[in-house]
Amino acid sequence: MSFQLSDEDGKFLISLARKTVQEYLETGKAITPPENTPKKLFENCGVFVTINTLKRGKPELRGCIGYPYPTNPLVEAVIDAAINAATQDPRFYPLQMGELDRVVFEVSVLTPPEPVQVSKPDEYTKKIKVGQDGLIVEKGFCKGLLLPQVPVEWGWGEEEFLCQCCVKAGLPPDSWLTKGTKIYKFTAIVFEEEAPKGEVKRKSLSEA
Repeated sequence: MSFQLSDEDGKFLISLARKTVQEYLETGKAITPPENTPKKLFENCGVFVTINTLKRGKPELRGCIGYPYPTNPLVEAVIDAAINAATQDPRFYPLQMGELDRVVFEVSVLTPPEPVQVSKPDEYTKKIKVGQDGLIVEKGFCKGLLLPQVPVEWGWGEEEFLCQCCVKAGLPPDSWLTKGTKIYKFTAIVFEEEAPKGEVKRKSLSEA
């Protein structure tokens, strides 16, 4: 897809994610893409759905699952990711119907990950940018992904971002400096609810 999404597209995707989870919790069934789905949302695209609980006005992660690579139509990937974020994230117990009025949905639509090319590992910090890039770290059977908004939310610099992505992969923090480690980067367009069932806005990653 040409990587452009309108604010209306974002509202559609957020609404779809919320409706998907509500329907699944009520019936145990996944919805099908609505008839009014914009044509471009059937193009293959990577996407993550994040569910946050609002506590004292601050978001706290409740579930996050997605597809890093453009292997499925975006609308279908959002439906699958929303269900999995609500019920299959191993870090949390499945979302309950009574929580729907206390959580906000966030949808991150990803560009295809690309290898970060360097002549030596210590150059990685100069080839990625906090507030713009998301990261994937791979080594052997280990893989970890962090969305571009994560380092901003935690106040990390580029080096800490790399270290934390290694930790996410189940590797020692300095593994990005070792032989055999592959680093990929991607960007994302992110939409989020400002409040449960509230207004949807495009998220500025530099101010995540």
